[in-house]
Amino acid sequence: MSDFLLELRSEEIPARMQAGARAELEKLFRAQMQAAGVIAGEVTVWSTPRRLALIARDLPDATEAVREETKGPRTSAPPQALEGFLRKTGLSREQLEDRDGVLFAVVEKPGRAVREVLAEAVPAIVRAFSWPKSMRWGNASVSTESPRWVRPLSGIVAILGEDLVECDVAGVPSGYATVGHRFHHPGAITIGGAHDYAAKLRACHVLVDHAEREALVRDGAAQVAADAGLVLVADEGLVVENAGLTEWPVPLLGRFDPAFLEVPPEVIQLTARVNQKYFVCQDAAGKLADAFVCTANIEAKDGGAAIVDGNRKVLAARLSDARFFWNQDRKMPLASQAEKLARITFHEKLGTLADKVERVAKLARWLAEEGVVPGADPDLVEQAARLAKADLVTEMVGEFPELQGLMGGYYAAAEGLPAEVAAAIRDHYKPVGQADDVPTAPLTVAVALADKLDTLRSFFAIDEKPTGSKDPFALRRAALGVIRIVQGNGLRMGIGDGDLLAFFADRLKVQQREAGVRHDLIDAVFALGGEDDIVRLLNRVEALQAFVGTEDGANLLAGYKRAANILKKEGWHGRESEIAQTGEEDPLAVVDDPDLKAVVDAKMAQIHDQREGHVPEPAEAALTAALDAAEPQAEQAVAAEDFAGAMAALATLRAPIDRFFDEVTVNDPDRNKRSARLELLARFRAAVHNVADFGKIEG
Repeated sequence: MSDFLLELRSEEIPARMQAGARAELEKLFRAQMQAAGVIAGEVTVWSTPRRLALIARDLPDATEAVREETKGPRTSAPPQALEGFLRKTGLSREQLEDRDGVLFAVVEKPGRAVREVLAEAVPAIVRAFSWPKSMRWGNASVSTESPRWVRPLSGIVAILGEDLVECDVAGVPSGYATVGHRFHHPGAITIGGAHDYAAKLRACHVLVDHAEREALVRDGAAQVAADAGLVLVADEGLVVENAGLTEWPVPLLGRFDPAFLEVPPEVIQLTARVNQKYFVCQDAAGKLADAFVCTANIEAKDGGAAIVDGNRKVLAARLSDARFFWNQDRKMPLASQAEKLARITFHEKLGTLADKVERVAKLARWLAEEGVVPGADPDLVEQAARLAKADLVTEMVGEFPELQGLMGGYYAAAEGLPAEVAAAIRDHYKPVGQADDVPTAPLTVAVALADKLDTLRSFFAIDEKPTGSKDPFALRRAALGVIRIVQGNGLRMGIGDGDLLAFFADRLKVQQREAGVRHDLIDAVFALGGEDDIVRLLNRVEALQAFVGTEDGANLLAGYKRAANILKKEGWHGRESEIAQTGEEDPLAVVDDPDLKAVVDAKMAQIHDQREGHVPEPAEAALTAALDAAEPQAEQAVAAEDFAGAMAALATLRAPIDRFFDEVTVNDPDRNKRSARLELLARFRAAVHNVADFGKIEG
């Protein structure tokens, strides 16, 4: 058994591509080994800006011999069948084995040296490698068949145990030599194998383990901030990026002009992060400090002073631009900025951004006036809605689109608008994702809800709905945002009819599935029809989930499904349909009031049974009595939105329906008995349907 080392060296693998490249390398390596019959155990993959490295432990020295058998035609088969089988296997008739009149092709494949397998696998891996962006290089690049790599491939190390795996990729041969740090050790390093690879590179200022570099960046940046009496603003994405940009990371703290702190802190942090890959710091009070942490790729002789000074100058230039945007944007009030929205198309069928703002403002005001969003002042709601998109035309948001909404809030506050208006402008895009906070301030809720509802309603009106994985207008995200706002604030409102309601139902299933709620229970409630109040619906689903998880619920569900199957098999649609089929007069035809009809129906059923001579058996009478008690209780509980109470009422039917099926023969030869019992089951099914369509529930 031997360990295998593979290093593929190039120039500057972008940090954002390294995680995917590591996964791709392991996947392709395992696929190559599996195809060759080599079992690969533990595989470790590392990356730096200049190399991808893989170590596979305990590979065998050779593959096992393989005996492959292929069943062919019978000896009595036509000649054409035999000829086809011979062509397929590449054997002659004499090489086939005859087993009781059936021909078999038997091929013995001897074992191969794993080093040979690896020599073929390395070029295959390079050729099959998938990069988000790649390039061809050298003379071979004139052909589309030439290999592609993220940057020109410059070196290959391939060693099994201590033996070189000889291979060549696009004129780059494998060898024992790699290179160390670009500045600390630019010369060649001879690698003995997987056992000394990481240690030799470490000695030459290369930390090949990306996780180790990430820990150095994370802990080192926090430490240099702490040494200055500051607290690092944690940013795991920035940790990974800095580790992907360096082979020997050295965090350094620098200072910038405190005058820049007049710019909103998010602008400073975004400027430092996006443009320069710097961390920012806070003081003991939690305020942004005039400090940044950069990550050098060398151990400088001056302790990094020159590096820090150079980075400070670059950051100062960036912050000067941000301060200019901040000052320039505040020269014009948001109301004037909003006028520019008339020049920006929102959608060719939906008009300009100004048109959208007008729709959102009217809808937001309606939500406040009708009390859908309690406690929201209609005038302030409309003001916030009309200004919410104004920052889209500012210089700052033009430079940093990520700050839309946030900058509008800052500008509103700077010009002295009410604090709740500024907050509504700032947060009206929320919640953007599942991890984002749900707004709770009345003004913000009204504007955020109106904005998302308008987007959904408008695009559905022009038939621009999501299809498959395509959702160019982020309508799924908008629907989830509406659901979370409504649910989080307990808002009572209907979504509407048709396709939009079905769309919300699908989004609810996604959201609730992640919350541990079964999608079939949502179907069971939606199947009742007429339910478009999200809060009421989810309350009903919650009660239903709790109920079906109990013994009573499980047994009642089983009884319901048995009753429903019998009714379906018999094609039973009610007593009136049977009366119509037999030509009898319908005693209920003159009754129009639904409530009165239900009472009369029950009484007429009793009279009908007595007239026909049918005397209910004890189990029938017990179920009838249970329904007489449970039906009104369940109806009243549903009307009061006491869905747990409705489930409790249904639970009382569990024992009677079990007894009914134990003691009563539904399909009795006597037509009157059969009719009465089917009608009783139909009544039971209807009572359950008053709470949820149990037919949609799985299990």
